[in-house]
Amino acid sequence: MTTEDTVAQRIRQLVTAMAPRPAAELGDELRLIEDLGFDSLRLMELTVVLERGFDLPRYRPEQLIGVLRVGQVVELVTRTLEVRA
Repeated sequence: MTTEDTVAQRIRQLVTAMAPRPAAELGDELRLIEDLGFDSLRLMELTVVLERGFDLPRYRPEQLIGVLRVGQVVELVTRTLEVRA
């Protein structure tokens, strides 16, 4: 398992743990709001947990526009970690 796989797995675990309606099987295509039940407050909390959990800089609102699915969350965090490295 690569470091990238481990990071993606950890992100998915955090999303599942925080999801108001966790899915039995968390796929990248699942929508945060419609499928997993996130609302705006819960999405903000998820963002803070990810920032702290991965020691990321704070995301600006414009960076989060269009992040609607689990796979997009994984891509965003992974990309941020690559840029920072």
